[in-house]
Amino acid sequence: MIAALGNHLWQSTMFGLAAGILALFLRDNYARVRYWLWLASSLKFLVPFSLLVAVGSRVGWHRTFAPAPVAFTIAQFAQPYAPIRPAAMASPAAFNPIPMFALALWCCGSAAVLIGWWRRWRRVARILDAAAPLMEGREVEALRRLDASIPILSSNALLEPGVFGIWRPVLLWPAGISKRLSDSQLEAVLAHEAAHVRHRDNLCAAIHMLAEAAFWFHPLVWWIGARLVDERENACDQEVLRVHRQPQAYAEGILKVCEYCVETPLLCVSGVSGADLKKRIRDIMRHRSARDLSAARKLLLAGAAIAAIAAPIGIGIVNTPAEAQTQLGIASGPLPQFEVASIKPAAPDQRGISIRPGPNGGININNMPLKELIVLAWKIQPFQVSGGPSWIESLHWDITATGNHKANRDEIPLMVQSLLADRFQLKIHHETKDLPVYALVLANKDGKLGAQLTPTKEDGCTPFDPSKPPPPPDPGRPPKLSCGGMFMGPGQLGAMGTTIDRLTPMLSRMLGRTVIDKTGLTGKYDIQMQWTPDPAQLQQMAPPGGLPPNMPQPQFDPNGPSIFTALQEQLGLKLEAQKGPVDILVIDQVEKPSEN
Repeated sequence: MIAALGNHLWQSTMFGLAAGILALFLRDNYARVRYWLWLASSLKFLVPFSLLVAVGSRVGWHRTFAPAPVAFTIAQFAQPYAPIRPAAMASPAAFNPIPMFALALWCCGSAAVLIGWWRRWRRVARILDAAAPLMEGREVEALRRLDASIPILSSNALLEPGVFGIWRPVLLWPAGISKRLSDSQLEAVLAHEAAHVRHRDNLCAAIHMLAEAAFWFHPLVWWIGARLVDERENACDQEVLRVHRQPQAYAEGILKVCEYCVETPLLCVSGVSGADLKKRIRDIMRHRSARDLSAARKLLLAGAAIAAIAAPIGIGIVNTPAEAQTQLGIASGPLPQFEVASIKPAAPDQRGISIRPGPNGGININNMPLKELIVLAWKIQPFQVSGGPSWIESLHWDITATGNHKANRDEIPLMVQSLLADRFQLKIHHETKDLPVYALVLANKDGKLGAQLTPTKEDGCTPFDPSKPPPPPDPGRPPKLSCGGMFMGPGQLGAMGTTIDRLTPMLSRMLGRTVIDKTGLTGKYDIQMQWTPDPAQLQQMAPPGGLPPNMPQPQFDPNGPSIFTALQEQLGLKLEAQKGPVDILVIDQVEKPSEN
């Protein structure tokens, strides 16, 4: 959380500095252009780039992704596990009061800013309640000549003329000021206020007030606020002079207002005396015309705007393949089906599960609960399944299905989806949630791999060496693996000729959290790793239905490395905790199947 906030503040600061450079480059152009630049800087504090990156990642969901070998993981879990001794359990992290203190300090600062503004807002609201609408007079006639349909209220308070309100703005007009202004001065001042209404300056000011309340501790936010006031007043001055072309009358009108009234009490009440008044009067009297944007400067601004929006969205799209294993493979068209399928409750005393190929592209599944069938069919992890009654985990099923053709590897999960929809009346939808994930990265900056993660030889897979991992209590072995094979048991993992994107789903199941491959490794590797699993990992790895009977219990070294340490020391890889979009499959409807 702290790292994400730091990234957002750093990005927003750089964005504000870039806007300042552009505003300096455009100092001879109309002030309204610079005003929009500063407003974009304010909005950047409220809209983090990570939100646009998430939009890009959603756009990229249509791209293909590598399926997780979940069924293989379940079928290969054949080694027993034993209860962990207390010494092997991780000690709880010490309480750190700094984040709570920082949060409390931020809340106090934001509350102070909001309360201060609310009190001043209420002061203006009380003045409005006592004001009376003006239906006729010099002010109303001047507004008609300006073609400005703004309700005008007369007040006895010594508050300068200003536009109050965001969605239905009204012009608050001090009752005694009109007698001090000539017709040309009155019309110029009213034209200034009408310009504020046309450009919805109060709405923009209110948006920046939110940025100031949220990021009150950042000096740049307050500096941007001052620039917004400067440029919005300069923009209205330029618009008045462009229409009326009476700089002396306009400047005299502003000065008379300042002599009669006090300063406007709130940032989002657009008045006539804001910004550096001395500089404004000097610029008005000089009546120096601002230049229109040239074609080159228009292209520069357009390019900057497109880059600010498109770049983070593009990053999200580009990074989608690396995070694609979080996306569910929910098919939209007709699904292939088994020709014949038999579903029966598994025997109550049956232990362990098995998945075997059946005849003619079929499949035989023993002792598997519905939740694991869903995991198999949609190539996801158990923690990505949400909803449904409790029996989807407690009841186990035997399934014998025969295909009507020689189905390929990718068709089997789709055929299981069709079977679940037909026999279990399963209906699902998917949602995306921002959840904790792990990023698998290289542990060493130089890209050096660990001794037990070695590239597969070009002339074939290297023999699996059972001497490297510790021998299991049952002297029978880790199994010998053919090229492309993988084995995972409690505290050990072996693979030959495999890719990293096949390793991450197995880590995901073991850790109960999505693991995203960000190593950049694309080759095939031989892997051997050992560690001391903790209770949470054993629970994640335990097959539904329990272990087969009469299996020996291995003993883990309580001082052995955790899986995080083993990955770093033995494979040269590292898991970094992050947050990212994870697709969740939600069960809307499911029923128990009838036996046949």
